[in-house]
Amino acid sequence: MYDHTVPYHANLRNVQHQRVLKMLQHCEAVCELTEYYVLTREDLRHRKDQLRMLRDCADICTLTAKYIARYSRFSKSLALLCAKICEVCGNHCSQQPDQQSQTCGQTCLQCAQECRSFAMSS
Repeated sequence: MYDHTVPYHANLRNVQHQRVLKMLQHCEAVCELTEYYVLTREDLRHRKDQLRMLRDCADICTLTAKYIARYSRFSKSLALLCAKICEVCGNHCSQQPDQQSQTCGQTCLQCAQECRSFAMSS
């Protein structure tokens, strides 16, 4: 239901904030899980590049979520950086044959899209 006490654009901004925050938190969790999966699989421990990207992606998602949650003036700039890192991580994970990395790749690419959308909004 539309709240007449709050301007319409503020309601839309709130919805967009909530959507991007949920996506960032989900992406961070999936990257952490994928990192754990790769580290615990004897046959996958050689994936040092993937492990570094997963760590970078999880960390930037956490930081970006904090900035967005507090409506920081730097949140849109950080969201663009987050989108780039998520895209690189997502593309790398998508090239791996295991299902966990495939899922992570899709999640990261969705997060990149959400972050870009948030950063470009008015």
